[in-house]
Amino acid sequence: MRSYQPDLTPPWKRSAPVPEVPAEPDLVVEEVASGFCGAVIRCEKTAQGPTVTLEDRFGKHRVFPMEPRGFLLEGKVVTLVRPSAGGPVRPTRTASGSVAVPGARARVARAGRIYVEGRHDAELVERVWGDDLRIEGVVVEYLEGVDDLPAIVAEFAPGPDARLGVLVDHLVPGSKESRIAAEVTGDHVLVVGHPYIDVWEAVKPSSVGIDAWPVVPKGQQDWKTGVCRALGWPENTGAAWQHILSTVRSYKDLEPQLLGRVEELIDFVTVTD
Repeated sequence: MRSYQPDLTPPWKRSAPVPEVPAEPDLVVEEVASGFCGAVIRCEKTAQGPTVTLEDRFGKHRVFPMEPRGFLLEGKVVTLVRPSAGGPVRPTRTASGSVAVPGARARVARAGRIYVEGRHDAELVERVWGDDLRIEGVVVEYLEGVDDLPAIVAEFAPGPDARLGVLVDHLVPGSKESRIAAEVTGDHVLVVGHPYIDVWEAVKPSSVGIDAWPVVPKGQQDWKTGVCRALGWPENTGAAWQHILSTVRSYKDLEPQLLGRVEELIDFVTVTD
């Protein structure tokens, strides 16, 4: 009979137990040894033991063994385990990558607002950041262009408890948009933008199923119509946008130049002086 061997390791040197967390799809973790951070894509059973495949925000995949204490979840060490077969899969992240809050109620709308240029911009922001915005009580409205932005800002009358954030398309040095942005920016107004001609281009081509967004010569035709023609799509820009929008499932389908700007605006309008 095997004799009992007491554990003589001092208590302060013993490893504290860590929680076991099911590696459910879309759970975002960091692998301890490499620092690779990504969302769970799948778990597999191999001859060497179970593995998990993670996808980072740039679409890169890496496979890791599911070793004890091998991952960080929100900064805390955990052990990933395979999800139970047939168990409920509950989203742990919103489409923006934020921690999901099951059952959370929408907050009463803040006085602050986020303005975007057009309806397509608003629909894209809602698709990715909608859950976050409702929890924070932030309303997004669209302007149909920025030419009248100075008058709109003046009427809004931003203040410490009513900050205004504005997202502008094609905000590049020397442009009309950059001059308007400089005119209205202040302590309680933040104008940021992305470099794309239209928010369509902020969706990754790989998500839409194309190699790249076409280059449309300036002035010869409407940019969106030119894109449809170049891609061989019907010249119905409304239908084209609905197709593009349907391919966006999370922040991973958007370019970083847009992601950072929207996050910056949400932070700006939710902080009070």
